[in-house]
Amino acid sequence: MHTIHIPVMGTGFSIDTPIRVAPFGISSVMSIMDDMLVEKIRKHYCEKFNLAFIPIARWSEDARARRITAYINTVQEIVQIKFEKIKSLPFHESNDKEKYFTMLPDESPLKLAYNKLMNMTPGKKREDAEKSLTDKMVKGSIDANIMVKLDRENRDRKGNVLPLEYSDSKAALRGYANSIVESSIIFSAGINQSLYSYMSEFKDFYRNKKGDLKKKIIIKVSDFRSALIQGKFLAKKGLEVHEFRIESGLNCGGHAFASNGQLLPVLLKEILEKRDQLAASFKPLIHKYYEKMGWEYPDSSADHTPLITVQGGVGTPGEVKRLQKDFNIDKIGIATPFLLVPEVTCVEPTTFNKLKEADVSDLYLSEVSPLGVPFNNLRHSVSEEHTASQVEIGDPGSPCPKGFLVSNTEFSEVPICTASKEYQQQKLNELSTKMEDGAELALEEVKVVTKICLCDHLGNGALINLGIKKEEKAPQAVCPGQNISWFNREYSLMEMMAHFYNKQKSLISEERPHMFAKEIQMYVDYFDRLIKKSDFNERTNKTLNEFYENIKSGMEYCRTFSQKQPFTSENIDSINVWIDEQSVRLEEMYNNAFGELVEA
Repeated sequence: MHTIHIPVMGTGFSIDTPIRVAPFGISSVMSIMDDMLVEKIRKHYCEKFNLAFIPIARWSEDARARRITAYINTVQEIVQIKFEKIKSLPFHESNDKEKYFTMLPDESPLKLAYNKLMNMTPGKKREDAEKSLTDKMVKGSIDANIMVKLDRENRDRKGNVLPLEYSDSKAALRGYANSIVESSIIFSAGINQSLYSYMSEFKDFYRNKKGDLKKKIIIKVSDFRSALIQGKFLAKKGLEVHEFRIESGLNCGGHAFASNGQLLPVLLKEILEKRDQLAASFKPLIHKYYEKMGWEYPDSSADHTPLITVQGGVGTPGEVKRLQKDFNIDKIGIATPFLLVPEVTCVEPTTFNKLKEADVSDLYLSEVSPLGVPFNNLRHSVSEEHTASQVEIGDPGSPCPKGFLVSNTEFSEVPICTASKEYQQQKLNELSTKMEDGAELALEEVKVVTKICLCDHLGNGALINLGIKKEEKAPQAVCPGQNISWFNREYSLMEMMAHFYNKQKSLISEERPHMFAKEIQMYVDYFDRLIKKSDFNERTNKTLNEFYENIKSGMEYCRTFSQKQPFTSENIDSINVWIDEQSVRLEEMYNNAFGELVEA
């Protein structure tokens, strides 16, 4: 069907994206980490589609998992209603059925059959073709994302610690596993062995006698080694990875998990060369588990190999084609540009307008995340302005209404969030007591109070956009990739899909640098960041040198692409230009840092 899918965007921006695009055959991903948000969104859509809504109270038994199950089931029901309505529409008219087939990539067998149908003369043969084509229509996948680092231990209303299966990630997994949907669960932000082991309790993650998987597993990984390690761990439980999803460490939205200087093309080259090793390593372990359980592994699935998909910074059809042709990529994930497509994402007007007008200087890698992980941010977002105003009036920090990002135990046995009032006020008091240098104190205070309540603020835009919450009571955070600076107006779903499938004139300027070039600049910027934070001990020096060597060798590999014939709208000439510029910057940074060290 489609070779493009829409990845998760924050907790709120893609929370209802499957409802919007799955009826048109396009797969997308929604976050299921915020059960308070999904409960509100479920109520909204049940009312909109006249579906029964029975609220699930926050403190009721297994509320988190049950809320998530109920929401996913509601999304599935609505998607099916909308999909059946599209299927029932006639051909040869301007309607959503025409839209469904028009958006398909030109090489899709379904699109080829549709084009053939459009040239047929009326009669029994055409009617049979119409029925056959309608029967072959499929929905997009309703996929869900779990950020595995967010696995808070939970307590009941009286403060008693609940069993481990009630932790945030396990409850979310249970909520997904108990739903009726046939789709994929995406695990991101590292490995959680306890969570992965818990998956073995749900039969939907194993093949039935026909060889079908009702629930598929997708792992977001940084490189081949990570794919091999995580895949083997799951395989020992008989669990198969359906897809490995590779994301640029920096050229993406949301939290940024930078590599040690290894650029995306280098990582993809290694995966291309070693791809066969993945299935070969997993299959014996999977078969062994099935034998141990007394199950028969279906012969029809013997040749299954994991898909390899890529996302992060893709902006032109030429870049899509480059990833497909040079690295044998099965599907491409495109997120940030769809923030400007109201048919796809849930973005309220204030943030939408800020995104339209944003240029590259408005987009930066920030320290606002309570997780302590660099976070792609938009300058002057409502959330950023709200957080600054709270500091100005002497009331920094959030009341922490949700608590999904709690992790700090400096001042309490029970973890609290570094964006909370409880933490920030105690930390600021501690700093003022310990530090005498005013300038140094001010710098440390800024580090504390810039943390943003991402749990709440990332979901507020969806609530405002759907009319559930008032804007003045709901600060909105947003986490776009820097790619957004090249998209500057409202777009329709049709034209955005046509853009990436190369069916129309490019939507963006020819001056936009190639995604490989932009990533190089981001990694050199990140190297500068590492140097400024470094204490230059033996360990950090080793890390910096490894980072430096990896970028240098990565840039040389990227130069090879500048010698190739460009695909449509692929600014391949920019690669050498940007490498030349960034090489000079890199050498200056390295020499300044290590030259001074040698002299000392």
